[in-house]
Amino acid sequence: MTGAELGTEPLDRMLSIEIARVTERAAVAAATLRGRGDEKAADQAAVEAMRAELNRVAIDGLVVVGEGERDEVPMLYVGEVVGNGTGPQVDIALDPLEGTTICAKNLPNSLAVIAVAARGSLFNVPDVYMEKIAIGPGYPDGLVSLRRSATENLEALADAKGVPVSEISACILDRPRHAQLIEEVRATGASIRLIGDGDVAGVIHAADPDETGIDIYMGIGGAPEGVLAAAALRCTGGQMEGRLQLNTAEKRQRAEAMGITDASRIYRHDEMASGHVIFAATGVTDGNILDGVRLYKNRIETHTLVMRSFSHTVREIRARHYDRSKFGI
Repeated sequence: MTGAELGTEPLDRMLSIEIARVTERAAVAAATLRGRGDEKAADQAAVEAMRAELNRVAIDGLVVVGEGERDEVPMLYVGEVVGNGTGPQVDIALDPLEGTTICAKNLPNSLAVIAVAARGSLFNVPDVYMEKIAIGPGYPDGLVSLRRSATENLEALADAKGVPVSEISACILDRPRHAQLIEEVRATGASIRLIGDGDVAGVIHAADPDETGIDIYMGIGGAPEGVLAAAALRCTGGQMEGRLQLNTAEKRQRAEAMGITDASRIYRHDEMASGHVIFAATGVTDGNILDGVRLYKNRIETHTLVMRSFSHTVREIRARHYDRSKFGI
């Protein structure tokens, strides 16, 4: 591969605008089905909209982190080629509807999410669980780690922040598998913000504690979402570690088919998303960072974050779309 293919050269910054259009279109499609209780319909609408818009973009794109396998239509599957075939060769990680249950119930923090990086830069992971820990920027490298207990990590973070542990807030997915983790965190005196779904948003929130009140993300969520979260942290700063949960022979075989031979390896965020990265997320429902889509009679309003690791820039795009027909509604 050339240096550009390995991500040593930044992607054209104008591509970030095209990528923002991709998440905008997916978010609007999903928003038309908010609160209707049909997760599959909302997800399918987002997938179809994202695919249609991606195929207009001047890239030679390969989905390396997607929603399903080749035979699981209409999902944007791992290995699918997208883009119009011109422009740079890129890896793509995506989740057309992060938080399908959230969208179906019209609860906070549902997003349309995508990350784009030079070919060979994004970690190709199986659709399994991943244990994760993440904090925002401004701390010594290696301050928190999956090699340490939750108590040790919270105490280290509190000490680095110069506050008692009781002033630290952790974000954790509300799942039975986290019962012991939740008990340990509460025993330290730290507070917990439980979320029902959407751990990409959870990690992003931990990267901006002044805005969200969340200092650290902990727990087990989806591995594909872990790569997307790592891509976001490459742009905003912060630290993250992930460890795949390959606890069955079938999962280990799937991982080995992707070249993953060490089931216990811990991956840093810059190993999961290396080189230069563009990340975009558009709110589907209202959340801590992004507002959801607004559907009016004569226009549509969207709220999007677009990030670039090359410049460490985070841009907010509040757009008014007056031609509703371009979104198929």
